[in-house]
Amino acid sequence: MFDLTGRNALVTGASGGIGGAVAEALHEAGATVALSG
Repeated sequence: MFDLTGRNALVTGASGGIGGAVAEALHEAGATVALSG
């Protein structure tokens, strides 16, 4: 994926499914992740 170190991401619908997977992938790529829902 991408190097997102030092970047912020807001993921809505992160309680499961695609949103949860996206949030996890962003975090693994180095982003600071804020979750909603």
